[in-house]
Amino acid sequence: MITDPTTLHILHIFYLVALAAEAMTAALAAGRRSMDWVGVILLACVTGLGGGSVRDLLLDHHPLSWVGSPSLLLVTSGAAILTIMIARHMHRLQRLFLFLDAVGLVVFSVIGSNIAIGLDQPILVVIAAGMISGCVGGVLRDILCNDVPLLLRAELYATVSIITSAIFAGGGRLGFDHNLVLLLAVATGLCLRMLALRYNWSMPKFIYKHDLD
Repeated sequence: MITDPTTLHILHIFYLVALAAEAMTAALAAGRRSMDWVGVILLACVTGLGGGSVRDLLLDHHPLSWVGSPSLLLVTSGAAILTIMIARHMHRLQRLFLFLDAVGLVVFSVIGSNIAIGLDQPILVVIAAGMISGCVGGVLRDILCNDVPLLLRAELYATVSIITSAIFAGGGRLGFDHNLVLLLAVATGLCLRMLALRYNWSMPKFIYKHDLD
């Protein structure tokens, strides 16, 4: 478990940046469906904070992140409103948002795993907590937008979260330096996600088209 104050502070800064980026991507998704401002802000909050909330409920970890730190609601809401204001220029930032989305995925995964480690959960639960933190917010966004969740597509997304969480949890269990394990997990997850986007890597698909008699 990460306990070093400096490392935790740096991780928290990345978390806030990733949280804002996730909220902005959700706001754009809301805009494509012509939602009103309340809908845009709600979708941004659900996307940014939903994964952590589900994780905390499942692990009985209280208070929820946004209940303990209500300022997180201001971060997501503010990012959503900013997106509305600069929407006409957002297409120029597509590559930046893809990168920030990847950062969000790995940072959320590490934070979720770290919380589960602090609760003395088994390693499989730690990895699952990381995946939930990294992916469930996007699942909730896609469901509310009536899309097939990215988690359920062949694209390397949940797989990246699982690998990131596994490296972080496994390295800690093996007794390696926590800061080194954190750096390795984040770097591996980020590189894997960006390479998947660059080269269209995906998991094998299961295709079944025959009806049962």
